[in-house]
Amino acid sequence: MILVTGATGQLGQIVIEKLLAKIPSNQIAALVRDANKAEHLIAKGVNVRVGDYQNGESLLAAFQGVEKLLLISSSDFNDRLGQHKNAIDAAVKAGVKHVFYTCVTMNDINSSPLKPLLEEHFLTEDYLKASGLSYTFLQNSLYAEVIPMFLGENVVETGVFFPAGDGEVAFALREDLGEATANILVSEGHENQTYNLTGSEIISFAEIAAILSELSDESVSYINPENEVFEGALKQFGLPEGIIQMSVLFAAGIKNNDFNKTYDRLEKFLGRKPTSIKTYLKAVYKL
Repeated sequence: MILVTGATGQLGQIVIEKLLAKIPSNQIAALVRDANKAEHLIAKGVNVRVGDYQNGESLLAAFQGVEKLLLISSSDFNDRLGQHKNAIDAAVKAGVKHVFYTCVTMNDINSSPLKPLLEEHFLTEDYLKASGLSYTFLQNSLYAEVIPMFLGENVVETGVFFPAGDGEVAFALREDLGEATANILVSEGHENQTYNLTGSEIISFAEIAAILSELSDESVSYINPENEVFEGALKQFGLPEGIIQMSVLFAAGIKNNDFNKTYDRLEKFLGRKPTSIKTYLKAVYKL
């Protein structure tokens, strides 16, 4: 039995969809907090189990009979490490054989402006290593889907306004990462491995502006504001403070070239080239 946590989240749903094309539905379990949001999975024959990262007993019950656990990292920044520990402890008690943990690939967490946000991923890795369970770390690059989140829907008109300097990122699509993860889960030989899953190209936000210019036949500028100017602009849009600070920190991390290395693992597990950023931008902005 393979259990996917966060099964109604964006990555989790993709993984389950890809698993359903590979193995019988009765071999797939899904962890959700609200079963009412998982009726589409129940209809497909997926074994839906209710549990919460903050409730260790619910996780222990949900993990019964599970051999492989895909632990998708919590999106809650309040004690994310504690939530992950609850899941790992429950996996040990339930007799899970192998935990696959989705984390992040970056050059050096200790020198990164993003350390306050992302260090818990690496502390979770340490905790999982010490648990005695077989593990696989799926260190995902930044999702390409953050590009429109940072740049907005009207970027062709407004220009690329983001304080990332000349920093480059090996973005990967969530769809590609979900497909590769499913391929890993149904295959063998991944015990105690770390896989860096990135796109096959590195790209700067100036280059993103150039691609948007080419696709739209418009002149899309790249503006690299000071952090204070960027933060002030986001406040004018009325965004929550937490979103503003996260955007500022990710821009700083990108400027610091925290995500500027490519690896061939994603291509290997997909059996094809990852989707290019040009292809993604054309689709998401309908150009």
